[in-house]
Amino acid sequence: MTQPEPGPAPDPSGAAAEVLVGGTTHGDRPRRRGVRAGVRGRVPLPLLLPALVGLAFLLLPLIALLVRAPWRGLPDQLTSTEVWQALQLSLICATSATAVSLILGVPLAWLLARVDFPGRGFVRALVTLPLVLPPVVGGVALLLALGRNGVVGQFLDSAFGITLPFTTAGVVVAESFVAMPFLVISVEGTLRAADPRYEEAATTLGASRFTAFRRVTLPLIAPGIAAGSVLAWARALGEFGATITFAGNFPGRTQTMPLAVYLALQNDPEAAIALSLVLLAVSIAVLAGLRDRWMTAS
Repeated sequence: MTQPEPGPAPDPSGAAAEVLVGGTTHGDRPRRRGVRAGVRGRVPLPLLLPALVGLAFLLLPLIALLVRAPWRGLPDQLTSTEVWQALQLSLICATSATAVSLILGVPLAWLLARVDFPGRGFVRALVTLPLVLPPVVGGVALLLALGRNGVVGQFLDSAFGITLPFTTAGVVVAESFVAMPFLVISVEGTLRAADPRYEEAATTLGASRFTAFRRVTLPLIAPGIAAGSVLAWARALGEFGATITFAGNFPGRTQTMPLAVYLALQNDPEAAIALSLVLLAVSIAVLAGLRDRWMTAS
Protein backbone atom coordinates (compact mmCIF):
# COMPACT_ATOMS: atom_id res chain seq x y z
CA MET A 1 0.00 0.00 0.00
CA THR A 2 1.16 3.41 -0.80
CA GLN A 3 1.61 5.74 2.09
CA PRO A 4 -0.47 8.93 1.91
CA GLU A 5 1.51 11.95 1.14
CA PRO A 6 2.04 14.08 4.18
CA GLY A 7 0.07 17.35 4.13
CA PRO A 8 1.73 20.70 4.52
CA ALA A 9 3.15 21.33 7.90
CA PRO A 10 1.00 23.55 10.07
CA ASP A 11 2.13 27.10 9.92
CA PRO A 12 2.47 28.42 13.41
CA SER A 13 2.61 31.94 12.03
CA GLY A 14 -1.15 31.83 11.34
CA ALA A 15 -2.03 31.26 14.98
CA ALA A 16 0.61 33.75 16.02
CA ALA A 17 -0.83 36.33 13.65
CA GLU A 18 -4.30 35.69 15.00
CA VAL A 19 -3.03 36.16 18.52
CA LEU A 20 -1.27 39.37 17.51
CA VAL A 21 -4.27 40.77 15.64
CA GLY A 22 -7.21 39.53 17.66
CA GLY A 23 -5.53 38.89 20.97
CA THR A 24 -6.55 35.19 21.06
CA THR A 25 -7.17 32.11 18.96
CA HIS A 26 -10.52 30.54 18.04
CA GLY A 27 -10.39 28.29 21.03
CA ASP A 28 -9.95 31.22 23.37
CA ARG A 29 -12.92 33.28 22.16
CA PRO A 30 -15.02 32.80 25.34
CA ARG A 31 -12.08 34.00 27.44
CA ARG A 32 -11.65 36.95 25.07
CA ARG A 33 -15.29 37.99 25.51
CA GLY A 34 -14.93 37.64 29.25
CA VAL A 35 -11.88 39.89 29.23
CA ARG A 36 -13.75 42.50 27.22
CA ALA A 37 -16.72 42.33 29.55
CA GLY A 38 -14.38 42.73 32.50
CA VAL A 39 -12.72 45.77 30.94
CA ARG A 40 -16.08 47.34 30.24
CA GLY A 41 -17.30 46.58 33.72
CA ARG A 42 -14.50 48.43 35.49
CA VAL A 43 -15.53 52.10 35.70
CA PRO A 44 -12.98 54.53 37.14
CA LEU A 45 -14.31 56.26 40.21
CA PRO A 46 -13.29 59.76 38.97
CA LEU A 47 -15.55 59.17 35.96
CA LEU A 48 -18.37 57.36 37.75
CA LEU A 49 -19.10 60.04 40.36
CA PRO A 50 -19.51 63.01 37.97
CA ALA A 51 -21.49 60.80 35.62
CA LEU A 52 -23.96 59.90 38.36
CA VAL A 53 -24.19 63.53 39.48
CA GLY A 54 -24.88 64.61 35.89
CA LEU A 55 -27.54 61.93 35.52
CA ALA A 56 -29.21 63.02 38.76
CA PHE A 57 -29.04 66.65 37.68
CA LEU A 58 -30.90 65.86 34.45
CA LEU A 59 -33.44 63.48 35.93
CA LEU A 60 -34.29 65.23 39.20
CA PRO A 61 -36.48 67.99 37.68
CA LEU A 62 -38.40 65.41 35.65
CA ILE A 63 -38.90 63.21 38.69
CA ALA A 64 -40.07 66.23 40.68
CA LEU A 65 -42.60 67.00 37.95
CA LEU A 66 -43.96 63.47 38.14
CA VAL A 67 -44.03 63.44 41.94
CA ARG A 68 -45.86 66.76 42.24
CA ALA A 69 -48.30 66.06 39.40
CA PRO A 70 -51.99 66.21 40.42
CA TRP A 71 -52.78 62.75 39.11
CA ARG A 72 -56.28 62.59 40.57
CA GLY A 73 -57.32 65.93 39.12
CA LEU A 74 -55.38 65.49 35.88
CA PRO A 75 -58.42 64.51 33.75
CA ASP A 76 -60.30 67.61 34.90
CA GLN A 77 -57.29 69.81 34.22
CA LEU A 78 -56.78 68.46 30.71
CA THR A 79 -60.47 68.81 29.82
CA SER A 80 -60.83 72.40 30.99
CA THR A 81 -61.63 74.98 28.32
CA GLU A 82 -58.36 76.91 28.60
CA VAL A 83 -56.15 73.85 28.55
CA TRP A 84 -58.07 72.25 25.70
CA GLN A 85 -57.85 75.42 23.62
CA ALA A 86 -54.09 75.57 24.14
CA LEU A 87 -53.70 71.88 23.29
CA GLN A 88 -55.80 72.15 20.16
CA LEU A 89 -54.08 75.31 18.96
CA SER A 90 -50.64 73.84 19.63
CA LEU A 91 -51.36 70.68 17.65
CA ILE A 92 -52.83 72.61 14.71
CA CYS A 93 -50.03 75.18 14.58
CA ALA A 94 -47.23 72.63 15.04
CA THR A 95 -48.65 70.45 12.26
CA SER A 96 -49.06 73.45 9.98
CA ALA A 97 -45.50 74.60 10.73
CA THR A 98 -44.24 71.11 9.90
CA ALA A 99 -46.10 71.20 6.58
CA VAL A 100 -44.53 74.58 5.77
CA SER A 101 -41.12 73.20 6.72
CA LEU A 102 -41.62 70.23 4.42
CA ILE A 103 -42.74 72.31 1.45
CA LEU A 104 -39.88 74.79 1.78
CA GLY A 105 -37.22 72.80 3.65
CA VAL A 106 -36.92 69.68 1.47
CA PRO A 107 -36.11 71.66 -1.71
CA LEU A 108 -33.70 73.82 0.29
CA ALA A 109 -31.96 70.73 1.66
CA TRP A 110 -31.69 69.31 -1.89
CA LEU A 111 -30.18 72.59 -3.09
CA LEU A 112 -27.56 72.55 -0.34
CA ALA A 113 -26.70 68.88 -0.88
CA ARG A 114 -26.79 68.54 -4.66
CA VAL A 115 -25.97 71.95 -6.18
CA ASP A 116 -22.50 73.41 -5.95
CA PHE A 117 -22.80 77.21 -6.04
CA PRO A 118 -20.64 80.04 -4.69
CA GLY A 119 -21.24 80.78 -1.04
CA ARG A 120 -22.97 77.49 -0.29
CA GLY A 121 -21.25 77.19 3.09
CA PHE A 122 -22.38 80.68 4.05
CA VAL A 123 -25.95 79.90 3.00
CA ARG A 124 -25.87 76.72 5.07
CA ALA A 125 -24.68 78.72 8.07
CA LEU A 126 -27.56 81.16 7.63
CA VAL A 127 -30.06 78.30 7.35
CA THR A 128 -28.87 76.79 10.62
CA LEU A 129 -28.68 80.16 12.40
CA PRO A 130 -32.12 79.78 14.07
CA LEU A 131 -30.74 76.73 15.89
CA VAL A 132 -28.42 78.91 17.97
CA LEU A 133 -30.27 82.21 17.76
CA PRO A 134 -32.23 83.04 20.94
CA PRO A 135 -35.93 82.56 20.08
CA VAL A 136 -36.83 86.01 21.40
CA VAL A 137 -34.33 87.54 18.97
CA GLY A 138 -35.94 85.51 16.23
CA GLY A 139 -39.32 86.93 17.20
CA VAL A 140 -37.96 90.48 17.07
CA ALA A 141 -36.44 89.78 13.64
CA LEU A 142 -39.79 88.45 12.42
CA LEU A 143 -41.52 91.59 13.65
CA LEU A 144 -39.04 93.78 11.80
CA ALA A 145 -39.47 91.72 8.63
CA LEU A 146 -43.15 90.75 8.62
CA GLY A 147 -44.72 93.21 11.04
CA ARG A 148 -47.22 95.81 9.89
CA ASN A 149 -44.38 98.31 9.49
CA GLY A 150 -41.78 95.66 8.64
CA VAL A 151 -39.57 95.46 5.59
CA VAL A 152 -41.94 93.04 3.83
CA GLY A 153 -44.94 93.21 6.13
CA GLN A 154 -45.87 96.75 5.14
CA PHE A 155 -46.30 95.67 1.52
CA LEU A 156 -48.32 92.62 2.57
CA ASP A 157 -50.59 94.88 4.59
CA SER A 158 -51.02 97.63 2.00
CA ALA A 159 -51.28 95.43 -1.10
CA PHE A 160 -53.07 92.33 0.17
CA GLY A 161 -54.40 93.29 3.59
CA ILE A 162 -52.38 90.48 5.22
CA THR A 163 -51.33 91.05 8.81
CA LEU A 164 -49.31 88.25 10.42
CA PRO A 165 -48.29 89.46 13.90
CA PHE A 166 -50.58 88.54 16.80
CA THR A 167 -52.60 86.10 14.72
CA THR A 168 -52.78 82.31 14.48
CA ALA A 169 -50.94 82.52 11.16
CA GLY A 170 -48.23 84.42 12.99
CA VAL A 171 -47.85 81.47 15.37
CA VAL A 172 -47.31 79.17 12.39
CA VAL A 173 -44.75 81.57 10.91
CA ALA A 174 -42.82 81.83 14.19
CA GLU A 175 -42.82 78.06 14.72
CA SER A 176 -41.76 77.42 11.13
CA PHE A 177 -38.85 79.83 11.53
CA VAL A 178 -37.40 77.92 14.48
CA ALA A 179 -38.37 74.39 13.36
CA MET A 180 -37.40 74.32 9.68
CA PRO A 181 -33.60 74.11 10.27
CA PHE A 182 -34.09 70.77 12.06
CA LEU A 183 -35.74 69.31 8.98
CA VAL A 184 -33.21 70.85 6.58
CA ILE A 185 -30.27 69.40 8.51
CA SER A 186 -31.83 65.94 8.66
CA VAL A 187 -32.78 65.82 4.98
CA GLU A 188 -29.48 67.29 3.79
CA GLY A 189 -27.55 64.67 5.74
CA THR A 190 -29.68 61.92 4.22
CA LEU A 191 -29.18 63.34 0.74
CA ARG A 192 -25.41 63.45 1.17
CA ALA A 193 -25.45 59.81 2.27
CA ALA A 194 -27.62 58.74 -0.69
CA ASP A 195 -25.86 57.71 -3.89
CA PRO A 196 -26.42 60.39 -6.56
CA ARG A 197 -25.77 57.87 -9.33
CA TYR A 198 -29.39 56.71 -9.13
CA GLU A 199 -30.54 60.21 -10.07
CA GLU A 200 -27.93 60.39 -12.82
CA ALA A 201 -29.09 57.04 -14.21
CA ALA A 202 -32.69 58.27 -14.26
CA THR A 203 -31.72 61.44 -16.13
CA THR A 204 -29.72 59.45 -18.71
CA LEU A 205 -32.86 57.37 -19.34
CA GLY A 206 -34.77 60.50 -20.27
CA ALA A 207 -36.27 61.62 -16.96
CA SER A 208 -36.15 65.30 -16.11
CA ARG A 209 -34.28 66.48 -13.04
CA PHE A 210 -37.54 67.05 -11.17
CA THR A 211 -38.93 63.66 -12.19
CA ALA A 212 -35.75 61.97 -10.98
CA PHE A 213 -36.09 63.82 -7.69
CA ARG A 214 -39.75 62.87 -7.32
CA ARG A 215 -39.53 59.23 -8.45
CA VAL A 216 -36.02 58.27 -7.31
CA THR A 217 -34.64 60.64 -4.69
CA LEU A 218 -37.71 61.07 -2.49
CA PRO A 219 -38.18 57.32 -1.85
CA LEU A 220 -34.47 57.04 -1.00
CA ILE A 221 -34.52 59.86 1.54
CA ALA A 222 -37.96 59.10 3.01
CA PRO A 223 -36.51 57.99 6.40
CA GLY A 224 -34.57 61.24 6.72
CA ILE A 225 -37.65 63.27 5.82
CA ALA A 226 -39.69 61.39 8.40
CA ALA A 227 -37.09 61.92 11.13
CA GLY A 228 -36.72 65.60 10.26
CA SER A 229 -40.49 66.06 10.26
CA VAL A 230 -40.81 64.56 13.72
CA LEU A 231 -38.03 66.79 15.04
CA ALA A 232 -39.54 69.87 13.41
CA TRP A 233 -42.99 69.06 14.80
CA ALA A 234 -41.66 68.58 18.31
CA ARG A 235 -39.64 71.79 18.13
CA ALA A 236 -42.66 73.72 16.87
CA LEU A 237 -44.84 72.27 19.61
CA GLY A 238 -42.45 73.48 22.31
CA GLU A 239 -41.67 76.90 20.84
CA PHE A 240 -42.09 79.80 23.27
CA GLY A 241 -39.84 82.84 22.73
CA ALA A 242 -40.45 83.63 19.06
CA THR A 243 -44.17 82.88 19.41
CA ILE A 244 -44.83 85.18 22.34
CA THR A 245 -42.75 87.96 20.74
CA PHE A 246 -44.21 87.76 17.23
CA ALA A 247 -47.73 86.45 17.89
CA GLY A 248 -48.48 87.41 21.49
CA ASN A 249 -50.35 85.41 24.11
CA PHE A 250 -54.07 85.57 23.36
CA PRO A 251 -56.16 82.60 24.61
CA GLY A 252 -57.85 80.71 21.81
CA ARG A 253 -55.93 82.58 19.10
CA THR A 254 -52.18 82.55 19.78
CA GLN A 255 -51.81 80.93 23.21
CA THR A 256 -50.04 77.61 22.63
CA MET A 257 -49.16 75.08 25.32
CA PRO A 258 -45.80 76.59 26.36
CA LEU A 259 -47.43 80.00 26.66
CA ALA A 260 -50.31 78.50 28.64
CA VAL A 261 -47.80 76.85 31.00
CA TYR A 262 -46.11 80.20 31.57
CA LEU A 263 -49.42 81.94 32.28
CA ALA A 264 -50.90 79.13 34.38
CA LEU A 265 -47.79 78.93 36.54
CA GLN A 266 -48.75 82.29 38.01
CA ASN A 267 -52.48 81.61 38.55
CA ASP A 268 -53.07 77.83 38.45
CA PRO A 269 -49.95 75.75 39.14
CA GLU A 270 -51.82 72.45 38.75
CA ALA A 271 -52.85 73.37 35.21
CA ALA A 272 -49.23 74.31 34.48
CA ILE A 273 -48.08 70.91 35.70
CA ALA A 274 -50.75 69.15 33.64
CA LEU A 275 -49.66 70.94 30.47
CA SER A 276 -46.02 70.26 31.30
CA LEU A 277 -46.81 66.56 31.58
CA VAL A 278 -48.35 66.62 28.12
CA LEU A 279 -45.24 68.25 26.66
CA LEU A 280 -43.07 65.75 28.53
CA ALA A 281 -45.07 62.84 27.10
CA VAL A 282 -44.71 64.25 23.59
CA SER A 283 -40.94 64.64 24.04
CA ILE A 284 -40.60 61.05 25.24
CA ALA A 285 -42.66 59.82 22.29
CA VAL A 286 -40.41 61.72 19.87
CA LEU A 287 -37.25 60.27 21.42
CA ALA A 288 -38.74 56.78 21.33
CA GLY A 289 -39.66 57.21 17.68
CA LEU A 290 -36.14 58.33 16.77
CA ARG A 291 -34.35 55.77 18.92
CA ASP A 292 -33.71 53.26 16.15
CA ARG A 293 -32.31 55.96 13.86
CA TRP A 294 -30.00 58.00 16.06
CA MET A 295 -29.84 56.49 19.52
CA THR A 296 -28.76 52.91 19.09
CA ALA A 297 -25.18 52.13 19.96
CA SER A 298 -23.45 48.99 18.73
